[in-house]
Formats: sequence, structure tokens, C-alpha cells
Amino acid sequence: MTTDKNVVFLAVDLGAESGRVVAGNFDGARIALEEVHRFPNGPVNVRGSLFWDLLRLWTDVKTGLAKAADLYGDRVVGIGLDTWGVDFGLLARDDTLLGNPYHYRDSRTDHAMAAAFEIVPREEIFERTGIQFMQFNSLFQLTAMAEAGSPMLDAAETFLNVPDLLNFWLTGRKVSEFSIATTTQCYDPRSNDWAYDMLEKLGVPTRIFGEIVPPGTVLGPLLASVAEETGLGPVPVIAPATHDTGSAVAAVPMDPDNAIYLSSGTWSLMGIESKQPVIDEQMLAHNLTNEGGVDGTFRLLKNIMGLWLVQELRREWQRAGEEHDYGEMVEMAAAAPAFGPLIDPRDARFMAPGDMSVRIQAFCEETDQAVPEAKGALLRTALESLALEYRCVAESLDEIAGKHLKTIHIIGGGSKNELLDQFAADATGRTVVTGPVEATALGNVMVQAIATGHLGSMIEGRQVIRQSFDVKTFEPRDSAAWEAAFERYLCIRKG
Repeated sequence: MTTDKNVVFLAVDLGAESGRVVAGNFDGARIALEEVHRFPNGPVNVRGSLFWDLLRLWTDVKTGLAKAADLYGDRVVGIGLDTWGVDFGLLARDDTLLGNPYHYRDSRTDHAMAAAFEIVPREEIFERTGIQFMQFNSLFQLTAMAEAGSPMLDAAETFLNVPDLLNFWLTGRKVSEFSIATTTQCYDPRSNDWAYDMLEKLGVPTRIFGEIVPPGTVLGPLLASVAEETGLGPVPVIAPATHDTGSAVAAVPMDPDNAIYLSSGTWSLMGIESKQPVIDEQMLAHNLTNEGGVDGTFRLLKNIMGLWLVQELRREWQRAGEEHDYGEMVEMAAAAPAFGPLIDPRDARFMAPGDMSVRIQAFCEETDQAVPEAKGALLRTALESLALEYRCVAESLDEIAGKHLKTIHIIGGGSKNELLDQFAADATGRTVVTGPVEATALGNVMVQAIATGHLGSMIEGRQVIRQSFDVKTFEPRDSAAWEAAFERYLCIRKG
């Protein structure tokens, strides 16, 4: 471990709703974060299809790096980039990007899982990959392209998930980082390589898949053109866990043998950390996933709809000219009557962008519940339902772990929603510890610091994070009322 003081690592963190460039100032004992540049993100609708505006994101990434160069100069000793999972770009033989990368909520995968299962049974796909079945996984996006005879797939020479593609543009190196590769459902954790024979059966060209590298790999210096444009010079680019949840979980100041983590944002990703993948009937029955983590770990987790429900309600009201910030929305939910109607956040109708209030109301009407009309009631329905789904997943994780896990660590931007944090404690009957809010950026910075020798290990890194940031604790309450709500939720969930 080096003893350099006051160095800066830049974490480029791209989420489904926004992106930012964050500076991690490390003085040898503590990390302090400073947001350098924030920018919006979201789907772009073109002729009924949803895409990511990747070139605009690339421009914003470079803008953020240039701002950091002005602020920190030669104190910048590393750059790491992470994004959401599953989505990808395809490169032609000359490394030209073939089309705009699709957004995972695009409807072209609506029937892709069923089509794939006709060729390779569901059980076989899970046995090979250990990944939770979701229609937007890269595997089913690629299957949909193969089924449609996509000319892009015919012309493709290289498959790169979004962070790998951006890292290629930063450094000129084309590799797939382990944590993001595992989100694709194209990776075989037993062989530590792509599941080539399964992909061939599904008509996916295996030539497009390349080298897989672990988190902490130094990809190289910034390309000369990017270094000149940003003013940063040949700063090393390090692959952290390039899947944002992988970076976030790395930063959780927890005892990994006795706790559940919940990365709360657009998605709620809830799971436990394991030293090896777990691929068995129990995992398949619970539709849990094995995603790659830092330091050779796996994240056994479940993807839950998350605060997307609240975000879409806010966007719907914005379109109607009614502006509410998230703090105001939490207050509206808190003031609404408790234990009203409930929804199943897993229902497919809640996946796509659109009028979320209409979908929530339709679900409640179809399940013979009172229909929420007021904004506060709609929000409370969403938040209480999420908390009850957390209980279902927590109990599944207890089964996998073979013991009762008493603590849930909630990290990420969603941890600022203290109403949902308390609901999570109440619904699950477990202690909830929240923070750090900026877990993804912190995990990103921590891996960079380990890769460059400024930290000695993940254990040391988590200790630095623990002493750098405060956490808050929520204890369960009103157990009888939540128990009754859970029984009602189970009936709704089973249909």
C-alpha cells in the first residue's frame, strides 16, 4: 500500500435516470466525495422503440472529466466507470458502433423468453448461467435479434456492455469486465467464460464475445485524443465493478456473513454476498441470480421493481404541469392512510414507461381492492407494496443462507427515502441500517484505490468507508399491522 496523500479518483457513474462524474478525495484514512458534473439520462423513443442516447452520454462523460481536470489537475490518479446492467452495443469489424443501443425496457423482448425456452429449456439456461430470468437480460435481447434476422447481428464483430463500450472509447481496449458480463445471462460462472454452446443453440454468433477481465483491471491510460480533449493527460482507467450494483455492494460496511444488502434506486437489488456461485433448484425456484462482485465474490440477489414506480408517478404529474420533488412526495405518502390497497411490483404492466397511476389503479380494481385516487394514496400503495416484497425476498435469502439474517443494509440514493427505510424494517421485522448514500461511487473509488496500491484490500477499503460516512438505524415497529398486511399481500402476489 502506498502512502500518497490527497489523491483523487474519478468515478463516472451512469444510472438509468441520471449520470455524474464524482471525485473521490482520499487522504490515506478517509474518502470524501464531491460531485463534479451531473446530467440527465433516460430512454429516447424513436418510432416506437426505446434507445439510449449514448453519444450524448459520452459527451457528458468527457465534459465531467474536463471539469475534474480544471479542479484537481495532476492529483487525479485514476478513472473508473460503472453503469446499469444488461444493455450493450455492437461493433462492426472497423469498430464502428452499429446503431443506437436499445433500452432494456424496449418491448422487442416481450416474447423473447418464451421463444428461447422452446430451444433451450428454462432449467438448462439457469443451470448454465445461474441468472434470474428477466425478459430484458442481454441473452433475450440477443435472442430477439436472432429471431428477427437482425442485420446488425449479422454485421457485428464485437459485443460490449455499455460500460465496456465506454471504456473502449476511453482507452482503445475492448474487454468485458466480469461483474457486467455476469448480468447478461450469457456467462457461465462454472467455466469462467461465455456459455458458447448455449448461445450457438439460440442462434447468437459466439464470435462477438471476447476476453473477460476481473474488477480492478487497469485497462490502460486515456487515449491521447481523450486526454487532450479533457486536459487530464494519460491518467489510468481502471475497471471497477463496472456494473453499478457490484460497485455499490463492494462499499457496504457490513459483515458479509450475517447481513442482507439492498441497493435502492430505480431498481431495488436485494441479496447476500457469497464466495462462490450457488446454482441449484432452490435458487431457481426463488428466481434468484448469481452476479459477479469484487474480489472473486458473487452477489446472490433478486431484482425488484424499486423506486421506478415513484419516479414514473412523478414524471406523469410533471407532464400534467404538476411539479413535486421527492421530499414532498415522501411527505404526501406519509400523510396518506396506512395499509390501503397493495400491488405486486413484479407485474409486467409496471415495467414500461407511461401513466403509472392508471396502471396501479387498474391492478387494484382487478384484484377487488379500493382504488387509490389521491397522489399520497398512490405513493403509499407503491411504497408499502415494495416493503412487503422486500420481506418475501429476505425470507428467500434466509433459506439460501441457511440462517436468519437479522440486518438489512440499504445503500444508494433510495436510502434517503426514510419512509421506505422504516417500512422495510417494519415489513421484514429486521433492523435496517442505511448508508452510505453514495455507495456506487464509493465502491468504484475503493476498487481504483486497491488497483493502484493506495489501499491494501477490500476489508481495508470497507473500513475506510465505515470511518468516512455516518449510517442511520431503523428498528421494526407495529408488527401486528404489518403481519396482517403481509398475509393480504401474499394472496395478491399469488393471484
